[in-house]
Amino acid sequence: AECVSGCVCPQGLFDDGRGGCVQEKDCPCVHNKQWYSHGDEITVDCKTCTCQRGGWSCTKVGVCYGTCTIYGSGHYITFDGKFYDFDGSCEYVATQDFCGDKNSSSSFSVITENVPCGTTGVTCSKAIKMFLGNTELKLENKDYKEIQRDIGDEVQYRKRTVGLYLVIEASNGVMLIWDKKTTIFIKLTADYQGKVCGLCGNFDGKSNNDFTTRSGLQETSALEFGNSWKQSYTCPDVTEEILPCSVKPHRKSWAEKECYLIQSPVFEICHSKVDPTPFYEACVHDACSCDSGGDCECFCSAVAAYAQECIKAKACVFWRTPDICRELTVKPN
Repeated sequence: AECVSGCVCPQGLFDDGRGGCVQEKDCPCVHNKQWYSHGDEITVDCKTCTCQRGGWSCTKVGVCYGTCTIYGSGHYITFDGKFYDFDGSCEYVATQDFCGDKNSSSSFSVITENVPCGTTGVTCSKAIKMFLGNTELKLENKDYKEIQRDIGDEVQYRKRTVGLYLVIEASNGVMLIWDKKTTIFIKLTADYQGKVCGLCGNFDGKSNNDFTTRSGLQETSALEFGNSWKQSYTCPDVTEEILPCSVKPHRKSWAEKECYLIQSPVFEICHSKVDPTPFYEACVHDACSCDSGGDCECFCSAVAAYAQECIKAKACVFWRTPDICRELTVKPN
């Protein structure tokens, strides 16, 4: 049959998505809106993936860490890559390995304390509590404190400073990276896949079931999901999404101008690997919301979150300048 108007190829050939027709064995693959030819290889997290007959064949390499990111005014990226917003003023379970299974025991949990960070009602992470066996670590006001508890086994850990970040690495496969402000990265080894719960999701490789509540129900609403993981029932539930640019419309044009950096040629190498749209929207949200000081800090944290995702996708971008979110020099210890 001859080709006719529309996406039609002769019998036995397949539309390659780029205006041509190819045999099935030569079908290209797509990742983050970028096309790859048969035989091309890419690295995604800890996997090496090869394009074969229009699909990806992946093999694991080395130690595989899953990463959950919490940053700015209530932005979350779960271990399985689900991006959502939740502005709650309370303490919440970010992640833990005791999820109601009677045969399991708890070896760690990470609690985030969220407080208002502007007059629009949005919240930011003020303090983090990390429980490792019988040790509680509290990170607050750029400081770190250790508290010994009477319950739990001993879990070894070490802490170090790397650039702007405080890194805590535990022997049970849990790592926490904190920028001493409003950004947290929680990393878990593959041993925890499907065995954790909280605002960071269940780390089972599927993002569509990440909104699993404390009672084990699956929600579609980020508000219902987030409310279920609060530590104190005396805290009020979040009932509506906050739109700070609507509350403070005079800040919107300034926020959009500053946050354009994420969509600009500076990050062009990353755009095909990591969709900049949700990060740009989160940046505008934060730039509008932080109206009681810390404007630049909120903007910088939002851009840094996108830069971190770019690094994970093997697209390193040097975006900080003396005029834009200047890097501070910190000696490692």
